[in-house]
Amino acid sequence: MKIMKILLVLLSLAAGITTLLAEADGLRLDFYEQSCPNAEKIVMSQVQNILAQPQFQNAPAQLLRLLFHDCFIEGCDASVLLTDTNGTSVVERQAIPNRTLKGFEFIDMIKEELEKECPGVVSCSDIMVLATRNCILLSGGPYYPVYTGRRDNNQSFFSEALSDIPRPNGKIFEALHLFSLRGFNTRETVALLGAHNIGRISCQFILPRLGTNFLDEGSADSTLRDGFIKEIKLKCQKSNSSFSNTESLKLMIGRGLLFADQQLMANEETARIVEEYTLDDGTVFRRDFARAMVKMSNLVSLTGSQGQVRLNCSVALKSS
Repeated sequence: MKIMKILLVLLSLAAGITTLLAEADGLRLDFYEQSCPNAEKIVMSQVQNILAQPQFQNAPAQLLRLLFHDCFIEGCDASVLLTDTNGTSVVERQAIPNRTLKGFEFIDMIKEELEKECPGVVSCSDIMVLATRNCILLSGGPYYPVYTGRRDNNQSFFSEALSDIPRPNGKIFEALHLFSLRGFNTRETVALLGAHNIGRISCQFILPRLGTNFLDEGSADSTLRDGFIKEIKLKCQKSNSSFSNTESLKLMIGRGLLFADQQLMANEETARIVEEYTLDDGTVFRRDFARAMVKMSNLVSLTGSQGQVRLNCSVALKSS
């Protein structure tokens, strides 16, 4: 009984610390309780509608990647959603790491419904965070709390997106460094890097591992097994193909698709964490992933009177 009480106290303290950190940044639970009471219900309803359509089954992976690329650059401010409306500037969407991002239409669909209910109230950045959490949850992933109250940025950060997004073919120490700059420890980094396995990966990220000569197996990455090399090539010979990678155990036996996957096993500390995940029933990974997503979602740059609430998520409001 004493042990149980101690555990409950520790859990309460942990939850309290998370809440205090979020509120210190201007975020809180149910931020739209008064200004738009049905906001979170509308987001959930729209996500359910999206996932009910066969052509959108990859929405969870697309939104997760979209959110990650947004929050990693100047915090979760929806800057990745901005387009170059006048053809005279460069925006994050145009940076090489972001050219394959998808899921923009889902944010637009949800925003349209929210504007009907509460015009100019719910930010695009909050929509992204809520929609991603809901997609993960409805796809069988873990639940985690989402604090709201973000504001949208009227700027886009092309150069930062070009240099600071971890590369699919990057070394593990590079990824660990970039994540550490944003306050993530090694375990949190591994959990977030492993999250892409819920979706499908474009072949353009895999092909560099096959060597300079696509038809010459001898030029392929030596960490990939021959049978898997043939499997990749057959799949990627088709234009616009993607490759499914859902079992983290593949990573340990030379079947990790991205170079970054194999790099996790090349580092002693990250390899130990991956092995712990593969030996567990999924509980440990779900716990670590949920905690890391709360932390990722709370990378906030604009709250209160800062920034703006866009009416169209791809277009910044003009300064008055």
